[in-house]
Amino acid sequence: MEKPEIWLTVAPELHVFVAAAQRAGRSAVKVDGMSTLGHVVESLGMPLTEVGELLVDGRPVATGHIPARGEEVAVRGVTRPQRLPGPPRFLLDVHLGTLARRLRLLGVDAAYENLDIGDAALATRSAAEQRVMLSRDRGLLRRRELWAGAYIYSHRPAEQLKDVLSRFAPALKPWTRCTACNGELREAAKESVQEQLADGTERSYDAFARCADCGQVYWRGAHHARLDEIVEEALREYA
Repeated sequence: MEKPEIWLTVAPELHVFVAAAQRAGRSAVKVDGMSTLGHVVESLGMPLTEVGELLVDGRPVATGHIPARGEEVAVRGVTRPQRLPGPPRFLLDVHLGTLARRLRLLGVDAAYENLDIGDAALATRSAAEQRVMLSRDRGLLRRRELWAGAYIYSHRPAEQLKDVLSRFAPALKPWTRCTACNGELREAAKESVQEQLADGTERSYDAFARCADCGQVYWRGAHHARLDEIVEEALREYA
């Protein structure tokens, strides 16, 4: 018996996930009459983390809808900014270290695993700490344990940062988090951090901060101008 078909239209921003047949506009997709629309969408390559509204014959439906023969299905992307139950907090996988440091530079709570601990452990941590999982691994983003997730579309850290800031609109508080461990920074007197400073640093700088968690000491060194550029650009566009 021939499987029934539905007619599918995929939003342009989701074309990166689907085959050429689904990028050309309205396309026919065979269904089995038992699988949910969410399963059908995922089977075509779209992580549900990237899917916004689902419309069937013009009306919104849940991912649990069972598509029937001849239905017109529209798959839309997520609405930006994407709303979460509370302030956005993130978890990044081992491949997104630069993005993690840039988010922390802006004062955004960004946990980061610098070891490949496996998809199951990452998904479990996302759920336990209610963090948005950021990854370029589509398989990871399909894990049912995830509290929330988002696909990082670009390989370039500057574009990755803009993507996250425009999608989740986190509050920006630059220079308040440790870029090494995500802990909170606190002002520190030079005398209290003197033993951690090289002679040149001690002579040249007077303002210091120290991480309350790992003890890392920060000051406005030679690299500060580049970091300032990242901060100022983010504040101009997303504060």
